[in-house]
Amino acid sequence: MAAFDVSVAEQTVGTNETSRTADFVRRNPTVVISSSILIAMFLAAIFAPFLATDPLELAPWDRLKPPGEFGWFGTDHLGRDVFARTIYGARISLSVGLFVALVSTGVGLFIGLLAGYVRIVDTVVMRIMDGLMAIPGILFAIALMALVGSSVQNVIIAISVPEIPRVVRLVRAIVLTIREMPYVEAAVASGTRLPQILVRHILPNTFAPLMVQATYICASAVIVEAYLSFLGAGTPPEIPSWGNMMAEGRVYFQFKPWLLFFPGLCLACMVMTVNILGDGLRDTLDPRIARGMR
Repeated sequence: MAAFDVSVAEQTVGTNETSRTADFVRRNPTVVISSSILIAMFLAAIFAPFLATDPLELAPWDRLKPPGEFGWFGTDHLGRDVFARTIYGARISLSVGLFVALVSTGVGLFIGLLAGYVRIVDTVVMRIMDGLMAIPGILFAIALMALVGSSVQNVIIAISVPEIPRVVRLVRAIVLTIREMPYVEAAVASGTRLPQILVRHILPNTFAPLMVQATYICASAVIVEAYLSFLGAGTPPEIPSWGNMMAEGRVYFQFKPWLLFFPGLCLACMVMTVNILGDGLRDTLDPRIARGMR
């Protein structure tokens, strides 16, 4: 009898989990679909050596071959497989997008917490942030790349710096609202130290907006990296990135359009998917919007 009760309980738990999952998919289809597409892109980038040939292998005798004859996406002006270079280019775009999102949100979160809670820090830091935001991000990145040289690490730094002020302003606005709450004032009155107040009472309230902001930063970083590579100020030319591929293919675009079409299509799909994921997370994590969707 006891074994029967345990079996029934396990079936009930499994049914509840399935129903909750189905309910989440029904209410948040954009999050599920965009997440699935991004996971597929991640898997393709991770398993690129098993899905494609060497993207740097030259075959001048097979140059500018159309799709289907020599590979799914054809070959470029040096006989390299465009499909292989497109798959490996996803590694660069995903790496840059993720690391820029992590660096900018991490640094911006730390500065924003201090600027929003400590008034002396706020006066100095926000003027610096205003100065950085006055400079167009793409121009700042180009100037920084011209100083430090082209590499993937330098691209991440050059794109992260202009994104930090946006995160700082977002976190600061949240902190300015939360620090007036009664539970924060009670913590201050009880003698709680500043680091504990920031970590225990204020930091958890910034997670949801930061997750949404991080997705937009990731999408922006992917497209800015393509801009830089297209202009010759991003990753080195020998590294297969979508921006480099489009820069090389623009010369042959009128009579060999696949050189520009396939990397451009992948870039557009990735940026659009990340932006849709950000919109879905905003709708899911915002209590007011979530209540309206029920």
